[in-house]
Amino acid sequence: MALAHQLQLHQIGCLHRPTLACPSRLQASCNASQSTPFPSPDRSRNAAALRATPRPSLARTVAKAVTETEAVGAPTSSIDWDNLGFGIQGVAPSMFVATFDTEMGEWSEGGVQPYGPLPMYPSAQVLNYGQAIFEGLKAQRSTRDRIVLFRPTSNAERMQAGAARMSMAAPPEDLFVRGVEAAVRSNASYVPPQGKGSLYLRPLLIGSGPILGVGPAPSYTFIVYAASVGAYFKGGQLSPIDLLVETRFHRAAPRGTGGTKCAGNYSPGLGSLAAAKAEGYSDVLYLDAKHDNFLEEVSSCNVFAVYGKTIRTPPLAGTILPGVTRRSVIELARAKGYTVEEAPVSVAEALAADEVFTTGTAVVLCSVGSLTYQGTKQRYGTEGQPGPVALELYEALTGLQQERTEDPFGWVHHVPL
Repeated sequence: MALAHQLQLHQIGCLHRPTLACPSRLQASCNASQSTPFPSPDRSRNAAALRATPRPSLARTVAKAVTETEAVGAPTSSIDWDNLGFGIQGVAPSMFVATFDTEMGEWSEGGVQPYGPLPMYPSAQVLNYGQAIFEGLKAQRSTRDRIVLFRPTSNAERMQAGAARMSMAAPPEDLFVRGVEAAVRSNASYVPPQGKGSLYLRPLLIGSGPILGVGPAPSYTFIVYAASVGAYFKGGQLSPIDLLVETRFHRAAPRGTGGTKCAGNYSPGLGSLAAAKAEGYSDVLYLDAKHDNFLEEVSSCNVFAVYGKTIRTPPLAGTILPGVTRRSVIELARAKGYTVEEAPVSVAEALAADEVFTTGTAVVLCSVGSLTYQGTKQRYGTEGQPGPVALELYEALTGLQQERTEDPFGWVHHVPL
C-alpha cells in the first residue's frame, strides 16, 4: 500500500479527513516513492528542499472551510451539552499544527488542519526516548457573550520552562497563543453554551524527528487539539471528592522532572489511579519521596489545606507542578484577606485541617470530602457539600473566568472570532 494511502485520515463529523502533510523535516522524504521510506542522509539537500517547499495549502484551505462552516459562534446542536463528561468523546474536528527544524532553527507558521493521526516514523524521538510535554487550558463562553481564555501566556511560559528542562525547542509565546486561538476559532461551535462546560485545549510538544542514539530530536511538532468537556470528576463540579494517600509509590523525586508537565510523569501513576478508583476513590494524593510524610500533589491537580483564615499549600521545590490555577487561587485568596503559606504540609496536618481542596485547569477547584491514609478515613465538613472557603474561592475564580465579575488582574484573554 502506498504511504499516502496508509496516512489517509478518517472522517469526523462533516469534515473530510484528507492525507496529512508530513512534518517539515520529513516532507521531502514523505513525498518520495515508497522505495525510499526513510529521510535521505543528505541533510543539506533535505534542508534546501524544505526551504523551497511552500507552506502547505491544506492548512489554509481547511481553516477557511472550518471558519465558514463551524466557527460561526453558536454551539453545535450535535452535542448533548447537559451531559458532558471529561474525555475524548467530545473531540473537536480540527487542530493547529506547527513544526520546528533544528537545521533551519525556526518554527513554521503553522496552520489549522483536520483532527486526525499524525504521520510519524517508528524512530521518532518521542516514541523511543519520550520527549513530550503538554499543557492544558480552557476556552469558555462568558456572560458577556464572547469566548475567553484564562492566562494563556502563563501556559506558554510553563511550556517553555518544561522544554528547556527536556532539551526541546519550545514554541515562542506568540506562536503558542496564536495556535491556541486558532484552535478555538476553528472549533468555536464546540465551545459549550455559557455555564455548560468548556472547550478544553491541549497544547502538545513532541520530539517528532527520527533518531536512533540517545539525544534530542532533530525536529519538533507543536499541536493544539481540543475537546468539549464538563466536570472532571464524577458527581459534578461542586461535589466533594474522596482522595487516597498513595503509600506504595512516589510521583517525583528531588532534582527530577516533577516540576515539568512532561508526559513521562503521568504513566507511572496510572496503576495507582486505577487501583484507587476501583476502591471508589476519586484520585490519589502523593507524598514526598525524601521523607514519605509531606503532601506533594494529586495525580491531576495541586492541593491546599485550610486552617481558619490561613491556607497552606506545598511549596514549589522542583517536584510539584507550578499550576496556573494554583498561582491564581493563591493571589485571589490573598486579595480576599487570607494568609497563604507555601510551606510543607504533613499528613497529620492535612488530616487535622478544617478543609482540603484541590486546584487545576481540568478540575478547576474541588473540595475534598475525605482523605484516607493507611486505612483511616478523615472526613471534612458536611457530607456532599463543598467547604465554605473552597466554595468562596471557587466562586471568585470562576467569576473571573466566566466574566461574571470584573478582572482587576488582567487574566482574561478574549478570542475574537
